[in-house]
Amino acid sequence: MRKSEVLAAESVSCLNKALCHLKDIWEEIGIPEDQRLQRTNVVKNHIKSLLDMMVKEEESLRQRLVSSIQTCRTDMEKLCLELQLNAFEEEGGISMLQQENNIRTQVEALLKEKAQRMQQLKALLEQEQDLCDILCSELYGLSADSVPTLEQLESFSQHVASQNTEKAKRYAEFADLKRQIILYMAELEHTPETSFEKDVVCEDEDAFCLSRDNISSLKLLVCQLEESKVENEAKCEANREKVQRLWDRLQVPQEEREAFNDHMVSSRKRNLEALRAEVQRLEELKLLNICNVTEAIRSEIAVFWEKCFFSTDQRQDFAPYFSETFTEELLSLHDAEIQRLKQHYEEHQELFDGVRQWEDSWRLFLDLEKKATDPTRFTNRGGNLLKEEKQRSELHKSLPKLEKKLKAQIDTWESEQDSEFLVHGQKFLQYVEEQWELHQIEKEKEKQERHLKKSKQTEEDMLYGTAVRTPIKRRLLGTTTPIKTRKFNATSSISSATSNSSSRSVYGSTVCRSPGPRPPLSANKTPLVRTPGVGKPPNPRLQGCNKENEAQLKGSPLSARLVKGL
Repeated sequence: MRKSEVLAAESVSCLNKALCHLKDIWEEIGIPEDQRLQRTNVVKNHIKSLLDMMVKEEESLRQRLVSSIQTCRTDMEKLCLELQLNAFEEEGGISMLQQENNIRTQVEALLKEKAQRMQQLKALLEQEQDLCDILCSELYGLSADSVPTLEQLESFSQHVASQNTEKAKRYAEFADLKRQIILYMAELEHTPETSFEKDVVCEDEDAFCLSRDNISSLKLLVCQLEESKVENEAKCEANREKVQRLWDRLQVPQEEREAFNDHMVSSRKRNLEALRAEVQRLEELKLLNICNVTEAIRSEIAVFWEKCFFSTDQRQDFAPYFSETFTEELLSLHDAEIQRLKQHYEEHQELFDGVRQWEDSWRLFLDLEKKATDPTRFTNRGGNLLKEEKQRSELHKSLPKLEKKLKAQIDTWESEQDSEFLVHGQKFLQYVEEQWELHQIEKEKEKQERHLKKSKQTEEDMLYGTAVRTPIKRRLLGTTTPIKTRKFNATSSISSATSNSSSRSVYGSTVCRSPGPRPPLSANKTPLVRTPGVGKPPNPRLQGCNKENEAQLKGSPLSARLVKGL
């Protein structure tokens, strides 16, 4: 039996006991029957009224529960729709009160979820608005009145994060560009003029709009200022060159130049103005010193003629160079000519350097060739002879390679320029061939001279006998070299004298003769004395040494005896 039924039975029992007790009281009091009925009816009505009221209250509670359930269901359906969630499935087999509590709890949870989403949305919308104001970008497009889904909130949150990253990136770029702009303006001594320049330089950085257009405008402004700086530096450099050139031509004192040093380094606006003023002052001074300035320019022109390998005809083509009438027009012609020569040299400097390299190598080659025919080179103990031979061998190989390389470069240049590349008024290869031909002619000439000298020496040796020769090194030291001689009888001497078609008598004489093989070319060994007609002819490279030895021996006792015997 349920507790509620037990309580109901107890209530009925209490009511019966109360009525019985009232009846006993009434009887004891002596209340008539009709009054008892009235009193009993009053008790009944009172109890009925109380029960009706209680029933009415409980009925009202039931109605409230039904209404609450209905309202909560409606709210829950609406929230699920707004939050785009699946409908709530109610639990079956439960009381109305439990059902109402479940639905109400679910509605409260949905309302809390909605509030959180709306709060998050509001914060993101505020951030987005600030970012859009700074970056001048478009809004994401979420409405502040509708409840966003979780996916929408996540996507919106990523969008705001990317905007923040973009803001940081643009701000860093803006700060760097602003720093460059301020630096360039300071170097150029430029004051902000336009509203945009003032916003960049003077206004607060946080108030500047970091739009793409503004960043592009900043980059453009930086490029313009950089170009202005480069142009300003170029102008300053050009004016510095003019000032330096005019200083050199006018021979301005060093003290006056040092006073102007500040403007020869910096390239600000004031420096440019000072350089222009100095150029103008020097130009005026130049007109007052036309003669000296013209001569200075002529010296420069002569230097560039040498650098560009101009021939005499090419130099004479510039007639003003030889004029003695110094006028402003003549000075202008010289200025134009030196500028033309400088430009010509700069445009073809690579070729000129190559030709100069060939000429230096050629001069070194000729010098080594000349040393190779010098008999005194064998007296050197420092190893220079081996070095020279090695260097000469390398030049024999490198010169043709360099000529081939220059020929290819010159051919390319001539095809591009559609003109001939001249060195001393003739084509380079012709110039090279001419130098080789002159070298061969000179070698042939020296060879013939040596041959004639050799023939003459041979005749003298056959006629007079060979003079005793002292090695150069010992001669320079001033020591007397012992001479080995071989004595022959009168018959051999007469026979030798007869074969020389000479009528001189050789009786009682001692004739020196050289052995058959040629002695080694060494300064440490004493050359043997030769007899006319015996042994190999003298080495033409040693002719100079023989003559020196012969000249020295003319005053020696041995040479006197030889002459006396002859």
